[in-house]
Amino acid sequence: MERTISDVVEEQALIWSGVTPPNAPGVRLAQALEATVAGFAALRGELAFEDEPSSFEAALQAVKE
Repeated sequence: MERTISDVVEEQALIWSGVTPPNAPGVRLAQALEATVAGFAALRGELAFEDEPSSFEAALQAVKE
């Protein structure tokens, strides 16, 4: 059985601060983190670093100034 990020967050909260179970906002944030990680995992392998859009360099220059 694979552990969810929510399970890991709950375990770490107990280990680091002695809080168990986490409060409702903590549970919601852990669930949001799961969705974020799943979204990034779904994109894995679709775009290599070398394949960045050419506008990335222009964006860096604009932010630099």
